[in-house]
Amino acid sequence: MNAAIIVNFMPLILRHSSRLALVAFILMLAGCSPKSPGSATPSDLGARKIKAVCTIGMIADIVQIVGGDRVTSEGLMGAGVDPHLYKASEGDVRKLAEADIIFYNGLNLEGKMGDLFVRMSSTRPTVAVTEHIDPKLLREPPEFAGHYDPHVWFDVTLWISAVQRVAEALAKLDPTHASDYSQRAAAYAEELKQLDQFVAGRVAEIPKERRVLVTAHDAFGYFGQHYDIEVVALQGISTASEAGVGDVKRIVDIVVSRKLKAIFAESSVPQRTIEAVVEAARSHGHTVTIGGSLFSDAMGDPGTPEGNYIGMIRHNVNTITDALK
Repeated sequence: MNAAIIVNFMPLILRHSSRLALVAFILMLAGCSPKSPGSATPSDLGARKIKAVCTIGMIADIVQIVGGDRVTSEGLMGAGVDPHLYKASEGDVRKLAEADIIFYNGLNLEGKMGDLFVRMSSTRPTVAVTEHIDPKLLREPPEFAGHYDPHVWFDVTLWISAVQRVAEALAKLDPTHASDYSQRAAAYAEELKQLDQFVAGRVAEIPKERRVLVTAHDAFGYFGQHYDIEVVALQGISTASEAGVGDVKRIVDIVVSRKLKAIFAESSVPQRTIEAVVEAARSHGHTVTIGGSLFSDAMGDPGTPEGNYIGMIRHNVNTITDALK
């Protein structure tokens, strides 16, 4: 079946099918393409750039840096997009079907899309960038029983492992340029080591008793664990269910009893629940402000300082430190 014909029927399919049917459709699209780019051989790739499709922006950023001028890296989820709630669109289906290689986070960050990526691995390289991280280093919060916290990029040292995984995957796909990928990955890893030191230094400026980070959802656990700052969140690891009255009360009790002066919104999570905490604390006679908006599950807009991974991390730690110290 011709892929173009299938894509023309996508609006109808998306309106009337379940997510399971969409997964089956995508697999059919990938398998029925007469010449799938994902089946390209190293010699085929010598005359053109590798087309990489990624889920979140932080991964797309790595792939472009490590891939250099050999790779075009495109992320499915842009600024302000919540990957926990993300659903594949018609355009996403087309991009995935045309990719030479697919990169995703894994650890259930992308919800049910994770199953789709595993199945697509039969037609093209499909890589979870977190798969080589030692499980002993991963968080397994009680409320997320049976699963690891996927927000590993907030421990910069763990994100270096993702950089190395990307380099390995590109080298396997395009061995002629393996040394180039390795060199760029090593250079970027050095930048991230410097970033790690910068973050640790800035957090150290906050008095120990003020190192309490209250956020909209539990995305900063690795940040708190690695950089010695207590993290409290309204919602859990996933944003699939919204915070309730009980969650707001729990956070208000912490804010008031510990006399916290600032809490933080997130760019990919609605701000109303954080605002509710501010109002509720005020009704208890305590003034707390929103110290700023942090980038958690998505980077900033392309072309802005926060539109790349390093800039995003620097923005977050500067915002947190300036508000808390």
